[in-house]
Amino acid sequence: MKKVKFALVGAGDGIGKFHLKALLENKDAELVSVCDINESTLKALCDTYGPLPVCTDYHELLKKELVDAVCIATPDQLHREMVVNFLSAGIHVLCEKPLALHSEDCKAMLEAEINSTAKLMVGQVCRKTPGFIKAKEIVDAGLIGELLFVESEYAHDYSHMPLHWRNDPKNPRHPVTGGGCHAVDLLRWIVGDPTEAYAYTNKKVLGDAWPCDDTAIAVLKFPNDVMGKVFVSTGCKRDYTMRTVLYGTKGTVITDNTSPQISLFLESFEGRNSFLGSPMQSIEIKLPVTINNHNVGEEINDFVNILVQDKEVDIPGREGAATIAVCEAIIKSAASGKPETIQYL
Repeated sequence: MKKVKFALVGAGDGIGKFHLKALLENKDAELVSVCDINESTLKALCDTYGPLPVCTDYHELLKKELVDAVCIATPDQLHREMVVNFLSAGIHVLCEKPLALHSEDCKAMLEAEINSTAKLMVGQVCRKTPGFIKAKEIVDAGLIGELLFVESEYAHDYSHMPLHWRNDPKNPRHPVTGGGCHAVDLLRWIVGDPTEAYAYTNKKVLGDAWPCDDTAIAVLKFPNDVMGKVFVSTGCKRDYTMRTVLYGTKGTVITDNTSPQISLFLESFEGRNSFLGSPMQSIEIKLPVTINNHNVGEEINDFVNILVQDKEVDIPGREGAATIAVCEAIIKSAASGKPETIQYL
């Protein structure tokens, strides 16, 4: 079977290295180029992984006879131009989250996808996280009844990070869009598309070096009268977490992308409302899961399989665009001080 010829664009950040490793390990993928504007980054990668085909200008890759597909792991501000150019050239694209920083950029990407024979997949990697997959399976199976309230958080202290593209004052990367899109997308995936957002933000940690507020709280109105909450902080003093809680009429799921287990509480189990004198809902059922909070390997495997078998993309461009629409409504609400209707493309 012919291998899918892949290029990786953007290898300097940690996520780019995850893509590189996954591509090298996939038996159906052939890495034909690693592109980064920083030559020292390319040299370091070659020192680590052995000789690699490299280039410093992604325009060299815009030839379908050279490349079948590309992974874009560049700064968010560059996604629109690159995605549009590759799709227009008929080259399949896996673009890292967020798809873009603004809906107008997402719209241009979706239009390019419509006018192309190529496929576009978004790297919303929480959908590949074992604990979150298990939580969604529990909800979909009806084990905790009808959802009534859901919450997720993106808590990741950026204060130790160097000043770079994440805090570009010319094109600010709001933490709700840049990192919080994980929590927003996760709840959308499990519950559906919210219709309204009401939010507050503040800035008490990162200081003037960062152009945006560093902490946000948003209340979301989901379908079927489900209430939701998203908490985002890029300055909080704790270990990285995406703790997520799903409350249903018959039980509760508590999960995290950094824990080796998820917790399940049920009103009853196999017809029993109590166990050894304790109410069943007070007993924590611990389900073991694999920790893999950046499961790019599975993301790459799925994308390669989609291309080889010519299947529909499981996280298409419209999903990335919908998540950005929610993030924009959250940011807009914090500025206006009132609820904002979410404007999906």
